[in-house]
Amino acid sequence: MAVQIPSSVDLRKYIDTSLFGERPHIRGRRVPVATVAYSAQSEGWGTSELAYQFTLNEAEVLSALLYYQEHKAEIDAQEAEEQHLLDEMYQLHGEQ
Repeated sequence: MAVQIPSSVDLRKYIDTSLFGERPHIRGRRVPVATVAYSAQSEGWGTSELAYQFTLNEAEVLSALLYYQEHKAEIDAQEAEEQHLLDEMYQLHGEQ
């Protein structure tokens, strides 16, 4: 008997977009999906290390990574805009 693989996965159990200006984050936590995904890329961390570093469970980490892959362009644009705003604030107010 062949195993049915779903064409999409509902990640709402783990991912929320109602905080941080609709930036996706781990539900019930303040850990942005982008932070998990970018750390995996830049640090080369696997699922277990990401779970340890962000005090998440592996299902939350895997959901964040999958959500990032499914929404990469949107998340990258949100993060670029967020960085732009931070850069503007730094130029206006400097380091305090």
